[in-house]
Order: sequence, then structure tokens, then C-alpha cells
Amino acid sequence: MSKFDFGVFVGRFQPLHIGHEHVIARTLEQVERLIVLVGSANVARDPRNPFTYAEREAMLRSAFRHEVAQGRLIIAPIDDHLYSDTAWVTQVQRKVRALVLEHGNGHGFQNHGLSDFRVALAGYGKDASSYYLKLFPEWENLQVESQYGTFSSSDVRQRYFQRIPEVPASILSAGVAEFLREFMLGEAFKGLLEEAEFLAAYPSQWGTGPFVTADAVVVQSGHILLVERGRAPGKGLLALPGGFVDPAERIRDAAIRELREETAISDGKGQIPPAMLASFIEDARTRVFDAPNRSLRGRIITHAFLFRLPERRKLFSVKGGDDAAHAQWYRLGDLSPEMLFEDHWAIIEEMADL
Repeated sequence: MSKFDFGVFVGRFQPLHIGHEHVIARTLEQVERLIVLVGSANVARDPRNPFTYAEREAMLRSAFRHEVAQGRLIIAPIDDHLYSDTAWVTQVQRKVRALVLEHGNGHGFQNHGLSDFRVALAGYGKDASSYYLKLFPEWENLQVESQYGTFSSSDVRQRYFQRIPEVPASILSAGVAEFLREFMLGEAFKGLLEEAEFLAAYPSQWGTGPFVTADAVVVQSGHILLVERGRAPGKGLLALPGGFVDPAERIRDAAIRELREETAISDGKGQIPPAMLASFIEDARTRVFDAPNRSLRGRIITHAFLFRLPERRKLFSVKGGDDAAHAQWYRLGDLSPEMLFEDHWAIIEEMADL
């Protein structure tokens, strides 16, 4: 059988290792061009996703210089959509369609869109890959058996983020190994190590959950109220005001309490009392966010409450408190996902209709 016109391979590559490279190399033998979609491209660094899209793109380029130069390997980012498989699938479909038509146009096709091309979705029947293969029935399946089935990227990260970091060069290409050696000398590594140690100790201190939290999505005149986290996890990232629900407390009351403690939100008469804040809640918009992996601390289920404050030229005054380093209003249009802690960007997208 002739080669497929395009292959599609999806992965996070945190980091890229020789198992990934084997699947890519074998797939390239069966396709004219391979589109590699790099997942979780829009998240802040954390011990599960420590490397940016640009860093992972560079890893792929260094491992497949010749194929990239030939135009046979096409690398592109895709964002996470924790609470909508439909949104994630739609994004992948659009990205692949645009890239196929862009790169296939040189062959004089594009008369009938994607129907002019044979597209195959590559996978290796491991972990989540077998799941996403079922989401694209319109593409043919291209299963690749990997000869490197005894390790994963999580094994690399576990050995890497420790006081004496280990770079397992035997399962990494030279460019990736060199990148990791340089990365561990920088400030980003120190922050990730601190967070990894915090997360490793968390279950013994607090358990694994499930825990119940409440978050306040507070909007006013095109702005949203966020706090900067003052300590691990997510030190320095922006987050919604919120926290754990006390044993004798209603979830709604916890959202109001955390909002007041972390932001001291005030109007001209002083700090706004709980009853007035409660009047700003749009109860019909209250939502549970429960993605199993939304937090690396454990199973944490949060309830988000939308506080829609009156439109006015002068926003209510705020200041940081409790474990928040700062509290501040941010224009919604100035935010990007990698600025936010855990899944708070996804919550804001859903609750603020972005």
C-alpha cells in the first residue's frame, strides 16, 4: 500500500525521549508528512508539565533536523481543554485541516479539502493514546509498536527533579540531554524542584482527598479579581481567590470568606460585608470543576461562584491577604493561560464567557 499523505501524532513530550522518537521515526516511514501536535501548550510550568511548548518544539527539531528541514515533520501546539473533549477534538481537527491544506497545496490539491488526502492518526496503544485514537473516526489508524515500553516521561521527570538531578542520557537524544543539563542550572528548575518536594510531602501531611474547595470568580467592568500565590504550589502564578471549605461551613460561605480574607475587597464605605457579596453571586452560574488531574496535590473538587459586581469606572479596592502575595484587578483581555495556577484559566473561560 502507498504511503499516507499525512500522519498525526499527539503527545506532551515532557520531555521527549527515545520511545517518542522511535514512534515518530517509524511513522515517518509510512507517511509523506507527519504533523506532531504538542499538547498542554498553554499551561504554566509545574512538575507534570515543566517545559514550555517552545522548549519541547526545540527538542523535536534537534532530534529530527533533517525531517524538519525537508518539511516532512511539522510541529504545532495544541491547548488543553480539561472540561470539554469536544473543544479539544475541534481544535485538533481545525489545526490538522489548516496544516494539511497549507502543506499539501504545493502538490496542487485542495479542490475538495481534506478528502484529497489520506490522513492517519498514529498511536502506540499506551496510556491515553488508545483513548484519543477513538475520537477521530474519520482518520485511519496507524498503530506503531514501541520497543521502549519500560519507561515513560514521568520516570524521567521523577529522576530529574531531585536535589541531585539525574539526566538519564541512555534514553534521551543528545540534544534533549544537553538541554536538561543546562535547564537544571536555572531558576525555573529550582522553583520546580521546590514544588515537586512540596507535592511529594503533601499526601503524608494532608492525605490524597477528595477535598472540597470554593473559588470566587469576581468580575467588574471588563476586569477579573485575581491573587498572586505567595507560596508553593504555584508560587508567583495568578489564581482565583479561594480555598478549602471548613468542616462546619457551607461551600457558598467558604467562597465569600476566602474572597474577603485574600483580597479585603472594599468599596467607599470599607470592606464589603458577606451579605452584600452574596447578593452579587449569580447562582445559576455556579459550577463544579472536578477534572481528576486538575491539581497535583490530590483529588480536589472545586465549586466556582460567579460574583458579578456593578459596572463602574472606579473598581472596588483590593489588597493581598492570607496566603496571597498580592490581589489585583486584571483586564480579561490581558490574561493568557500560562499565567494561571492549575485549571483556573479553564474555570475563568467557562465562568466569564471568554
